[in-house]
Amino acid sequence: MSEVITDRTGRRIMLRDVGVAVQMRLFKILGPALSVNPAYMHGAMVAAAVAMIDEVPVPFPQSEAAVEQVLEKIGMEMIEAIGVLISGPGDAHELAMAGN
Repeated sequence: MSEVITDRTGRRIMLRDVGVAVQMRLFKILGPALSVNPAYMHGAMVAAAVAMIDEVPVPFPQSEAAVEQVLEKIGMEMIEAIGVLISGPGDAHELAMAGN
């Protein structure tokens, strides 16, 4: 992916690819209780996607605390924006059609 997005304050956030391997790494790091929580896994995938903030590398999160630290650093606006980018159009359609 290596996409760069800019937030309202001008921070540049570079994203890394988040595929199946990333999801599997997060399952292992977060354990069974958090891995089955869709909301938490979505946030963890967003945190895992953040590669740099203003040219400062952000390491892949290795713990629940690291996931939360990245999310706190980027803020709700960017969590939502990155979430849309990493979910792709297919996932958005599935979410829209859920329950219909």
